[in-house]
Amino acid sequence: MTPGEVAVLFRVDPKTVTRWAQAGKLSAVRTLGGHRRFHEAEVRQLLSGIPQQRAGE
Repeated sequence: MTPGEVAVLFRVDPKTVTRWAQAGKLSAVRTLGGHRRFHEAEVRQLLSGIPQQRAGE
């Protein structure tokens, strides 16, 4: 997944996702062009640990 795709799921800025990767909170793979890609399974696992926002909040 791209940083932008991860950011949409977590409702944060893509730069925040990049900072998480630099801090070791998310593992990233670098493409040949130097871009970060994230494993979907790991992202989904982290997302399941975050309380969901209820409708109307």
